[in-house]
Amino acid sequence: MISMIIGNKGSGKTKRLVELVNAAVDASKGNVVCIEKGLKLTYDLTHKARLVDTDEYNISGFDTLYGFITGMCAGNYDLTEIFVDATLKIGGRNYEELADFMAKLAPLVEKSKVEIVFTISCDEAELPARIFDYANKI
Repeated sequence: MISMIIGNKGSGKTKRLVELVNAAVDASKGNVVCIEKGLKLTYDLTHKARLVDTDEYNISGFDTLYGFITGMCAGNYDLTEIFVDATLKIGGRNYEELADFMAKLAPLVEKSKVEIVFTISCDEAELPARIFDYANKI
């Protein structure tokens, strides 16, 4: 399942993401990964979650992020949840490309049974309606 935490800057998206990551680690029987731009969550997340900095791997754009996520799923069969903070900073602010990315990601999520949660920093009304065909709002 793909989920999104949507809201404008300062609305508490990252705080909610941190809560979800830490709860997932406690409940998971596998591995939990948090992908972010920079390492600002280092001290907020439990050490049991794998924190990955996209800057370290030169990840930018939705195609590169898709390849990165599919590589994680292919290389780790125990992966249960992936959390992505600052999705638009990583992929770009083109909402149509974001919707295409979600559409492309949906079959991978279904096949791998990995849950993915994204923080999206914008007003919900700005997003294309079709994005909700692939992702739920939480």
